[in-house]
Amino acid sequence: MEFSEKKIRSALSKSWSSKTAIQWMPGNPALGQCNVTALLIEELFGGRILKTRLQEGYHYYNEIDGYRYDFTDSQFTSQVEYDDLQSSREEAERVVTIDEMETLKNAFQTFYR
Repeated sequence: MEFSEKKIRSALSKSWSSKTAIQWMPGNPALGQCNVTALLIEELFGGRILKTRLQEGYHYYNEIDGYRYDFTDSQFTSQVEYDDLQSSREEAERVVTIDEMETLKNAFQTFYR
């Protein structure tokens, strides 16, 4: 699968749902999707999972080829000040269910064109 930020963002916005994260809301589809999204992107495109501490807890995103990609940044009303702390699949998986991951992966593969 070829990496395209524009195509990834488009596919993700169509793929997120309450079945990929319980916090999902139609008016803010990226809400609560950071863990499952960072895991999917790392699985499909490689790179590293990074995190930043926010008031509500850690926020997860990706680094690929030296560039930061936060595909769930649209959930925030203000700019995130990134810490770019090293994380891991194991850490990001702590609050993601197998069903959430499979649902996102299947939907993403349908919409990624």
